[in-house]
Amino acid sequence: MDIDNKDKRIIEILKQDSRAPIREIAKSTKIRPSTVHQRIQKLIDKKVIEKFTIKLNNKEVGENFIVFMLVKGGTTEYIDNRILNNSHVKEVFGITGEYDLLIKLKFEDVEEFHKFVLDFRREKKEIQSTLTMVVTTNLKEEI
Repeated sequence: MDIDNKDKRIIEILKQDSRAPIREIAKSTKIRPSTVHQRIQKLIDKKVIEKFTIKLNNKEVGENFIVFMLVKGGTTEYIDNRILNNSHVKEVFGITGEYDLLIKLKFEDVEEFHKFVLDFRREKKEIQSTLTMVVTTNLKEEI
């Protein structure tokens, strides 16, 4: 699907506030409300917009301890739905290079993270190595 400048302007507003009223989007973009509505519906139908969501305050929801984990595994598949559906696992990317996966994790504190890592390594014998990086400050985080 081709995304034109009008669609891009609508998307930018929705990225800032997915609850923005159609009339407000129309006013900001100088596009008629009915056209804004049709374009948003088209973006949803064409799967350009997958879902509308919220951005939480990590500290307030007890997820202020953020970790990135690089994972190197064997030739078998070692990431299953149990890991993908774990509440601490926020994002998982297949990557190139020395490691196979990059996992973004969020925890309340270092103890909760420590338990997760021990369980993860104990349960997943196929994993050859992990490298963890603890976030010290959050400069920008998009959803």
